[in-house]
Amino acid sequence: MNTKPFLTLGIETSCDETAAAVVADGTRILSNVIASQVDLHQRFGGVVPEIAARKHIEAVFPVIDKALDDAGTTLTEIGLIAVTYGPGLVGALLVGLQAAKSLAFALGKPLVGINHIEGHIYANVLANPELKPPFVCLTASGGHTDLLYVPEFGRYEVLGRTRDDAAGEAFDKIARVLGLPYPGGPQISRLAETGNREAISFPRGLGNENTFDFSFSGLKTAALNYINHARQTGAEINLEDFAASYQWAIVDVLAAKLIRAAQFQRVSQVILSGGVAANRSLRHETAQLAKALKIEVCFPPPELCTDNAAMIGSAGHFKHLAGHAHGWDLNAVPQLQLA
Repeated sequence: MNTKPFLTLGIETSCDETAAAVVADGTRILSNVIASQVDLHQRFGGVVPEIAARKHIEAVFPVIDKALDDAGTTLTEIGLIAVTYGPGLVGALLVGLQAAKSLAFALGKPLVGINHIEGHIYANVLANPELKPPFVCLTASGGHTDLLYVPEFGRYEVLGRTRDDAAGEAFDKIARVLGLPYPGGPQISRLAETGNREAISFPRGLGNENTFDFSFSGLKTAALNYINHARQTGAEINLEDFAASYQWAIVDVLAAKLIRAAQFQRVSQVILSGGVAANRSLRHETAQLAKALKIEVCFPPPELCTDNAAMIGSAGHFKHLAGHAHGWDLNAVPQLQLA
């Protein structure tokens, strides 16, 4: 006898992407719609929170309607509504939250709030439904760089976090100084493909210390000093070599600490998540280090690395199965921590 899949509507508005998705049984994407604001924020060199919130208000319900249409379903067939409630920009988060709460209330559907960082982990479940803990996860994006031990879904132990800038932020800020378009991470990655990563010796923040924490502020300062010195002396900066060397200083530390954490926790699996997980150099270096130690590496396809609602829908499904639910008092928590 065929049973109908359980459908979750996921909603994500933590930063500058208005996203909605329909996910079946937590593992199968029926639709995944994203309205990006990148073009709008490029002129400012980064996300302007007030503008982002206003654009979310305009886009959220059209995006939800398209997600339902693309999935070939209706709101009455949705069994659960999952929404990001933090961390993120407070105005942006509130738009998605109010949309989710209004739909859940009107339809009499359960509501589950999802931590954005946890959502990124579930992008790996969508890419690999057979994935099971325990594993160590590196979540790296424009706002977060967290190293987590996951003994089971729903339980997270923080092994290390950035003490200052996130990895993605370190990419974006230096790219902006170089005059590259926002978002800067993909621009630096593209230039690095033809550069020499050994051309410039940049520091590895906390790279040799006995900690799983990260620090990228010293690297950023060193890169700024290099750029300013070149401009003051009239020296030409080889952008490809600069990008390759700068990227390598970030990737080297991320991959090494991820694999070292796996050895420390004695697990045979590691996963990557977040926008920086789309970086090809990070994927390659992690895979190379892991292969020598017979550690399995999982990462989502690039389209599931950046902010999306499918990952929120997946996380919501499994939270719901575990008995989690939220009431109408659910509020945005901009500085929400996973553990």
